[in-house]
Amino acid sequence: MAIYKLLMNTLFCFEIVNLIKYNYIDNPKFSRDINADFSKTLRNRINTYFKTHDKNRNANPAMVIKTIVMLSLFFIPLIILASGLVSTVWMIFMLYIISGFGMAGIGMSVMHDALHGSYSKNKKINTFLGYTFNLIGANAAIWKIQHNILHHTYTNIDHADDDLNAPFFLRFSPNAKYYWLHQYQYIYIWFFYGISTISWITTKDFVRLKRYKEMGFFDKKNEYKKTLISMVAWKLSYYIYALLLPMIMVQFSWCVVLLAFISMHFVTGILVSVVFQIAHIMPVNTFPLPDEQGIMNDNWYGHQFATTCNFSPKSNFLFWFIGGLNYQIEHHVLPDVCHVHYKKLTKIVADTAQEFGMPYHVKKSLFAAISDHTKMLRMLGVKP
Repeated sequence: MAIYKLLMNTLFCFEIVNLIKYNYIDNPKFSRDINADFSKTLRNRINTYFKTHDKNRNANPAMVIKTIVMLSLFFIPLIILASGLVSTVWMIFMLYIISGFGMAGIGMSVMHDALHGSYSKNKKINTFLGYTFNLIGANAAIWKIQHNILHHTYTNIDHADDDLNAPFFLRFSPNAKYYWLHQYQYIYIWFFYGISTISWITTKDFVRLKRYKEMGFFDKKNEYKKTLISMVAWKLSYYIYALLLPMIMVQFSWCVVLLAFISMHFVTGILVSVVFQIAHIMPVNTFPLPDEQGIMNDNWYGHQFATTCNFSPKSNFLFWFIGGLNYQIEHHVLPDVCHVHYKKLTKIVADTAQEFGMPYHVKKSLFAAISDHTKMLRMLGVKP
């Protein structure tokens, strides 16, 4: 327990340091003139595809089946752990790790589409399925700000894209401050990727809630207080059924269960961090900054192509498991489209990009993408 407390205190301190040192600038503005024909053409072609094929942009029956599979993959192992029927240590670890894969699947598939509003035309269904994020210990309200607004709008822009916000010992942008220990980040970063989700559900959501309030996102009467109370209730519920009940019911020391629980999060953390990081922190991606007037030298669509990278486009399993996030370009320019359609749309997007001379970055495999991401981390570890 002492080790766990030390880990949690360390994570909280890192987040507080970020809150103190990380000051947001005024939101950058994108040009309306540069690449205007490209974005208009792309939107028209995507709309034509859905009309011609008589399809809507939302989930299909296969997506509904996957939702059931991912939720089952997460909850069934936890139910077995809470049943008191587990009699071996290896089964405790196996069940938690299986649940970790389900947690990653919920995060990258189910809640991701729901919170983007692309799962269903019905807002209530999107809201309901978005709560699956709360069920795995995180918070949907915070995610909508951090991911939908700050990351998707200001991708790879320092002090605007919150995904670039990192503890001082990690450097994700050539525009970020350099420290000597960054030269080793390509080695130690995998550990921090592994503990990222446990940091997320324990401290990061609370720190972001406070920061986003200061940024003006929770300005309605009692909105901050209600969000805080809701967040505490959801997180307590998560820790009760995911950790406390198994601790009570299994026939082994609580230390074994705690270690297995951390292992579950380590699996989830690695999976989620790698998938999101190899989409943007790559040698081929740019990290543009606004000019003195806060204007970007591109329109929003062009910016997304320059800062985003696809990977492993031929892997059907990867496409299914990670919610189509290997097609990150399609996701970034079409966030209102459910990921089940990305494969059909990729040729339209790629051909339009080529026609207008836009970059369209693709890595052939997951291994190649991770390798390039590692190279980028080493490049960012070199003193400017």
